Amino acid sequence: MALVAIARELGARGEELAGELVRLTGMRLMDRIDIEEKLALHGIGPSKLEKFDEKRPGLWASLSMERDDYLHYLKLVVYDAAAEPGGCVIVGRGVGAILRGLPNLAGIRITAPRSVRVDNLRKQFGCDERRALQLMERSDRERLGFHKYFFSVDWRDAREYGLVINTGELSIEDGARLAQEYCKMVSTKEKEKAGAERVRELLLGHRVVTEIVYGKHIAVHFLEAEARGTHIVLHGVANTQISIDEAVAAARAVQGVSEVESAIQVVQEFSVMP
Repeated sequence: MALVAIARELGARGEELAGELVRLTGMRLMDRIDIEEKLALHGIGPSKLEKFDEKRPGLWASLSMERDDYLHYLKLVVYDAAAEPGGCVIVGRGVGAILRGLPNLAGIRITAPRSVRVDNLRKQFGCDERRALQLMERSDRERLGFHKYFFSVDWRDAREYGLVINTGELSIEDGARLAQEYCKMVSTKEKEKAGAERVRELLLGHRVVTEIVYGKHIAVHFLEAEARGTHIVLHGVANTQISIDEAVAAARAVQGVSEVESAIQVVQEFSVMP
Protein backbone atom coordinates (compact mmCIF):
# COMPACT_ATOMS: atom_id res chain seq x y z
CA MET A 1 0.00 0.00 0.00
CA ALA A 2 1.00 3.61 -0.43
CA LEU A 3 2.21 5.90 2.29
CA VAL A 4 -0.06 8.93 2.02
CA ALA A 5 1.08 12.35 3.25
CA ILE A 6 -1.74 14.87 3.31
CA ALA A 7 -1.08 18.58 3.57
CA ARG A 8 -4.19 20.69 4.00
CA GLU A 9 -5.29 24.28 4.29
CA LEU A 10 -7.43 25.14 7.27
CA GLY A 11 -11.03 25.16 6.15
CA ALA A 12 -10.42 22.97 3.08
CA ARG A 13 -11.82 19.89 4.87
CA GLY A 14 -8.60 17.91 4.54
CA GLU A 15 -9.24 15.86 7.67
CA GLU A 16 -12.62 14.79 6.32
CA LEU A 17 -11.11 13.75 3.01
CA ALA A 18 -8.40 11.81 4.80
CA GLY A 19 -11.05 9.97 6.80
CA GLU A 20 -12.98 9.10 3.66
CA LEU A 21 -9.81 7.86 1.95
CA VAL A 22 -9.16 5.59 4.93
CA ARG A 23 -12.70 4.25 4.69
CA LEU A 24 -12.25 3.48 0.98
CA THR A 25 -8.83 1.86 1.23
CA GLY A 26 -8.68 0.28 4.69
CA MET A 27 -5.39 2.04 5.41
CA ARG A 28 -4.60 3.32 8.89
CA LEU A 29 -5.11 6.98 9.75
CA MET A 30 -2.62 9.02 11.76
CA ASP A 31 -4.08 12.43 12.51
CA ARG A 32 -3.21 15.23 14.93
CA ILE A 33 -4.49 13.37 17.99
CA ASP A 34 -2.54 10.20 17.12
CA ILE A 35 0.68 12.14 16.53
CA GLU A 36 0.32 14.12 19.76
CA GLU A 37 -0.32 10.96 21.78
CA LYS A 38 2.80 9.29 20.37
CA LEU A 39 4.92 12.41 20.86
CA ALA A 40 3.78 12.58 24.49
CA LEU A 41 5.29 9.13 25.06
CA HIS A 42 8.66 10.70 24.23
CA GLY A 43 8.20 13.71 26.51
CA ILE A 44 6.89 16.11 23.86
CA GLY A 45 3.88 17.41 25.77
CA PRO A 46 1.44 20.31 25.29
CA SER A 47 3.91 23.07 26.24
CA LYS A 48 6.40 21.98 23.58
CA LEU A 49 3.69 21.42 21.00
CA GLU A 50 2.46 24.96 21.60
CA LYS A 51 5.89 26.26 20.59
CA PHE A 52 6.60 24.09 17.56
CA ASP A 53 3.65 22.10 16.20
CA GLU A 54 2.76 23.31 12.69
CA LYS A 55 4.13 26.78 13.32
CA ARG A 56 7.44 28.59 13.00
CA PRO A 57 8.97 28.80 16.49
CA GLY A 58 9.63 32.17 18.07
CA LEU A 59 13.15 33.47 18.55
CA TRP A 60 13.87 31.92 21.94
CA ALA A 61 12.12 28.64 21.11
CA SER A 62 14.15 28.37 17.89
CA LEU A 63 17.39 28.58 19.91
CA SER A 64 16.42 25.92 22.43
CA MET A 65 17.23 22.21 22.50
CA GLU A 66 13.48 21.58 22.66
CA ARG A 67 13.32 22.45 18.97
CA ASP A 68 15.72 19.61 18.13
CA ASP A 69 13.86 17.24 20.46
CA TYR A 70 10.54 18.01 18.76
CA LEU A 71 11.86 17.42 15.24
CA HIS A 72 13.77 14.29 16.24
CA TYR A 73 10.79 12.60 17.85
CA LEU A 74 8.36 13.80 15.17
CA LYS A 75 10.50 11.98 12.61
CA LEU A 76 10.69 8.91 14.84
CA VAL A 77 6.90 8.80 15.18
CA VAL A 78 6.45 9.17 11.42
CA TYR A 79 9.04 6.49 10.60
CA ASP A 80 7.42 4.11 13.09
CA ALA A 81 4.02 4.64 11.48
CA ALA A 82 5.41 4.26 7.97
CA ALA A 83 7.13 1.00 8.90
CA GLU A 84 3.89 -0.72 9.90
CA PRO A 85 2.36 -2.90 7.15
CA GLY A 86 -0.90 -2.09 5.40
CA GLY A 87 -0.34 1.51 4.34
CA CYS A 88 -0.95 4.68 6.28
CA VAL A 89 -2.57 8.08 5.76
CA ILE A 90 -0.73 10.74 7.79
CA VAL A 91 -2.15 14.24 8.07
CA GLY A 92 -0.03 17.38 8.41
CA ARG A 93 3.25 17.94 10.31
CA GLY A 94 5.42 18.13 7.20
CA VAL A 95 5.17 14.40 6.60
CA GLY A 96 5.67 14.81 2.87
CA ALA A 97 9.03 16.44 3.55
CA ILE A 98 10.00 13.88 6.21
CA LEU A 99 9.30 10.97 3.84
CA ARG A 100 10.48 12.72 0.68
CA GLY A 101 12.09 10.38 -1.81
CA LEU A 102 10.18 7.25 -0.86
CA PRO A 103 9.08 5.54 -4.09
CA ASN A 104 5.64 4.64 -2.69
CA LEU A 105 4.90 8.06 -1.18
CA ALA A 106 1.66 9.69 -2.29
CA GLY A 107 1.90 13.38 -1.45
CA ILE A 108 -1.49 15.08 -1.58
CA ARG A 109 -2.41 18.71 -0.93
CA ILE A 110 -6.00 19.67 -0.08
CA THR A 111 -6.95 23.22 -1.01
CA ALA A 112 -10.05 25.33 -1.63
CA PRO A 113 -10.88 28.92 -2.64
CA ARG A 114 -10.62 31.47 0.15
CA SER A 115 -14.36 32.12 0.12
CA VAL A 116 -15.10 28.41 0.54
CA ARG A 117 -12.59 28.06 3.36
CA VAL A 118 -13.98 31.08 5.19
CA ASP A 119 -17.51 29.75 4.89
CA ASN A 120 -16.45 26.32 6.16
CA LEU A 121 -14.62 27.87 9.12
CA ARG A 122 -17.55 30.13 9.95
CA LYS A 123 -19.80 27.07 10.19
CA GLN A 124 -17.20 24.96 12.02
CA PHE A 125 -16.43 27.49 14.74
CA GLY A 126 -19.74 29.34 14.86
CA CYS A 127 -18.01 32.65 14.23
CA ASP A 128 -18.49 35.59 11.90
CA GLU A 129 -16.73 36.03 8.57
CA ARG A 130 -14.09 38.38 9.97
CA ARG A 131 -13.03 35.92 12.66
CA ALA A 132 -13.00 33.03 10.17
CA LEU A 133 -10.73 35.04 7.88
CA GLN A 134 -8.37 35.76 10.79
CA LEU A 135 -8.19 32.07 11.67
CA MET A 136 -7.50 31.11 8.07
CA GLU A 137 -4.76 33.69 7.51
CA ARG A 138 -3.03 32.91 10.81
CA SER A 139 -3.05 29.19 10.04
CA ASP A 140 -1.60 29.80 6.58
CA ARG A 141 1.23 31.90 8.03
CA GLU A 142 2.04 29.36 10.72
CA ARG A 143 2.04 26.35 8.41
CA LEU A 144 4.12 28.19 5.83
CA GLY A 145 6.63 29.17 8.52
CA PHE A 146 6.68 25.66 9.99
CA HIS A 147 7.57 24.04 6.67
CA LYS A 148 10.16 26.64 5.75
CA TYR A 149 11.84 26.56 9.16
CA PHE A 150 11.98 22.80 9.74
CA PHE A 151 12.15 21.45 6.17
CA SER A 152 13.10 24.37 3.86
CA VAL A 153 10.10 23.76 1.60
CA ASP A 154 7.31 26.03 0.42
CA TRP A 155 4.12 24.46 1.75
CA ARG A 156 2.06 26.29 -0.91
CA ASP A 157 4.07 25.05 -3.91
CA ALA A 158 2.04 22.52 -5.91
CA ARG A 159 5.29 21.00 -7.19
CA GLU A 160 5.87 19.56 -3.72
CA TYR A 161 2.93 17.18 -4.21
CA GLY A 162 1.89 14.48 -6.64
CA LEU A 163 -1.78 15.48 -6.47
CA VAL A 164 -3.65 18.65 -5.51
CA ILE A 165 -7.36 18.38 -4.75
CA ASN A 166 -9.65 21.42 -4.70
CA THR A 167 -12.58 20.69 -2.38
CA GLY A 168 -14.29 23.79 -3.68
CA GLU A 169 -14.71 21.91 -6.97
CA LEU A 170 -14.95 18.29 -5.79
CA SER A 171 -17.02 16.75 -3.02
CA ILE A 172 -15.21 14.95 -0.21
CA GLU A 173 -16.35 11.63 -1.64
CA ASP A 174 -15.15 12.42 -5.18
CA GLY A 175 -11.90 13.86 -3.86
CA ALA A 176 -11.25 10.72 -1.83
CA ARG A 177 -11.92 8.49 -4.82
CA LEU A 178 -9.49 10.56 -6.88
CA ALA A 179 -6.89 10.20 -4.12
CA GLN A 180 -7.53 6.46 -4.05
CA GLU A 181 -6.82 6.16 -7.76
CA TYR A 182 -3.65 8.19 -7.38
CA CYS A 183 -2.50 5.89 -4.56
CA LYS A 184 -3.03 2.88 -6.82
CA MET A 185 -0.77 4.42 -9.46
CA VAL A 186 1.93 5.23 -6.92
CA SER A 187 1.87 1.93 -5.06
CA THR A 188 3.14 -0.80 -7.39
CA LYS A 189 4.60 -3.97 -5.90
CA GLU A 190 8.11 -2.88 -6.82
CA LYS A 191 7.67 0.56 -5.28
CA GLU A 192 6.11 -0.92 -2.13
CA LYS A 193 9.07 -3.23 -1.66
CA ALA A 194 11.64 -0.49 -2.25
CA GLY A 195 9.72 1.92 -0.04
CA ALA A 196 9.46 -0.56 2.82
CA GLU A 197 13.20 -1.22 2.69
CA ARG A 198 14.00 2.48 2.70
CA VAL A 199 11.68 3.11 5.66
CA ARG A 200 13.42 0.31 7.58
CA GLU A 201 16.74 2.03 6.94
CA LEU A 202 15.44 5.45 7.99
CA LEU A 203 13.94 4.02 11.15
CA LEU A 204 17.07 2.05 12.05
CA GLY A 205 19.28 5.09 11.56
CA HIS A 206 16.97 7.23 13.65
CA ARG A 207 16.91 4.66 16.44
CA VAL A 208 20.71 4.71 16.46
CA VAL A 209 20.71 8.49 16.87
CA THR A 210 18.10 8.18 19.62
CA GLU A 211 20.27 5.72 21.54
CA ILE A 212 23.48 7.77 21.20
CA VAL A 213 22.03 11.23 21.87
CA TYR A 214 19.04 10.59 24.12
CA GLY A 215 19.87 7.20 25.61
CA LYS A 216 23.62 7.43 26.28
CA HIS A 217 23.95 11.26 26.11
CA ILE A 218 27.19 10.97 24.16
CA ALA A 219 28.66 14.28 23.01
CA VAL A 220 28.56 13.98 19.24
CA HIS A 221 27.21 17.11 17.57
CA PHE A 222 25.10 17.24 14.39
CA LEU A 223 24.90 13.45 14.55
CA GLU A 224 23.40 11.55 11.64
CA ALA A 225 23.25 7.78 11.21
CA GLU A 226 23.08 6.65 7.61
CA ALA A 227 21.71 3.12 7.29
CA ARG A 228 22.63 0.95 4.31
CA GLY A 229 20.63 -2.14 5.03
CA THR A 230 21.82 -3.06 8.51
CA HIS A 231 25.17 -1.28 8.07
CA ILE A 232 25.37 2.10 9.87
CA VAL A 233 27.64 5.00 8.96
CA LEU A 234 27.87 7.70 11.64
CA HIS A 235 28.41 11.34 10.66
CA GLY A 236 28.97 14.32 12.93
CA VAL A 237 31.51 16.23 14.97
CA ALA A 238 33.05 15.28 18.34
CA ASN A 239 35.63 16.83 20.65
CA THR A 240 37.46 13.57 21.43
CA GLN A 241 38.10 10.11 20.04
CA ILE A 242 36.62 8.72 23.25
CA SER A 243 33.22 10.18 22.33
CA ILE A 244 33.45 8.61 18.88
CA ASP A 245 34.32 5.20 20.33
CA GLU A 246 31.39 5.47 22.75
CA ALA A 247 29.03 6.38 19.92
CA VAL A 248 30.18 3.44 17.81
CA ALA A 249 29.70 1.06 20.75
CA ALA A 250 26.22 2.42 21.43
CA ALA A 251 25.27 2.06 17.76
CA ARG A 252 26.44 -1.55 17.67
CA ALA A 253 24.15 -2.35 20.61
CA VAL A 254 21.01 -1.20 18.75
CA GLN A 255 18.87 -4.13 17.67
CA GLY A 256 19.06 -4.71 13.91
CA VAL A 257 22.52 -3.19 13.43
CA SER A 258 25.12 -5.56 11.99
CA GLU A 259 28.07 -3.25 11.40
CA VAL A 260 29.03 0.33 12.32
CA GLU A 261 31.41 2.64 10.47
CA SER A 262 32.44 6.03 11.82
CA ALA A 263 32.82 9.11 9.64
CA ILE A 264 32.63 11.41 12.70
CA GLN A 265 35.26 14.14 12.65
CA VAL A 266 37.31 15.13 15.69
CA VAL A 267 37.43 18.88 16.12
CA GLN A 268 38.95 19.68 19.49
CA GLU A 269 38.21 23.39 19.21
CA PHE A 270 34.51 22.66 18.61
CA SER A 271 32.64 24.23 21.51
CA VAL A 272 29.29 25.40 20.19
CA MET A 273 27.53 22.84 22.36
CA PRO A 274 28.54 21.59 25.82
